[in-house]
Amino acid sequence: MTSSTPPGGLARFNALEESAARTALHEACASTAWGRQLLAKRPYATAEDLYTASDTAMADLADDDLAEAMAGHPPIGRPKPGDPTSAREQRGMAGASEDLRAEMLELNLAYQERFGHVFLICATGRTGEEMRDALRERIGNTPEREREIVRTELGKINRIRLGNLVQEDQ
Repeated sequence: MTSSTPPGGLARFNALEESAARTALHEACASTAWGRQLLAKRPYATAEDLYTASDTAMADLADDDLAEAMAGHPPIGRPKPGDPTSAREQRGMAGASEDLRAEMLELNLAYQERFGHVFLICATGRTGEEMRDALRERIGNTPEREREIVRTELGKINRIRLGNLVQEDQ
């Protein structure tokens, strides 16, 4: 591989037919606008270029687009059945006690009532207690402040998911 050749996983992503690339991006983030913006900039020379394009697209999302992106995420503690991505990302809740699970359900419902959407956090590498503590802290935010935190958390999630999408062949 020469220095001008993108890594295997990125080259594979760059070479996907548009519909397949759109599907892959939608699995990373449910926002149509975000995916459209990333598709428009293909091919990417490096994974960092892809991540930068993702960050830019996330910053550009209108409120409706942000809501569409959030709708693709299950509540913390309740990953989508049959979805290995959400189960892996929420692994920190896997061994949570029944008390913690019940508290997260109660807090999630209160958060959703307050903000109109699920509590969203980049759960990768976090324990159930860390997620609960973050939820407790963030439930007191203004809607405007919380929207910006959600945008940041989505950006982190997207970077992780894009990294998985373009990782080198094993």
